[in-house]
Amino acid sequence: MVKIRPLNDRVLIKPAETKDEKSGGIIIPDTAKEKPQEGKVMAIGDSDELTVKVGDNVIYSKYAGTEIKFGGAEYLIVREEDILGVLG
Repeated sequence: MVKIRPLNDRVLIKPAETKDEKSGGIIIPDTAKEKPQEGKVMAIGDSDELTVKVGDNVIYSKYAGTEIKFGGAEYLIVREEDILGVLG
């Protein structure tokens, strides 16, 4: 369980893992890879109007939120309005 509790309409997302892709036999460095735009909701704020829930797999805007590192893992805190949809 993540011990970060977002406030208000914010949502804590664990981005999906990026896959190592090779383009024509060339390994693409981490700095040049596109970041995933989907992830899993790990925690939600205390707003009564949130429509996503913990465990939802979501897609979000490309440049949304604030990236943080906690406990050796990377997370993203976004406003719910930056979430484009729920997968599945």
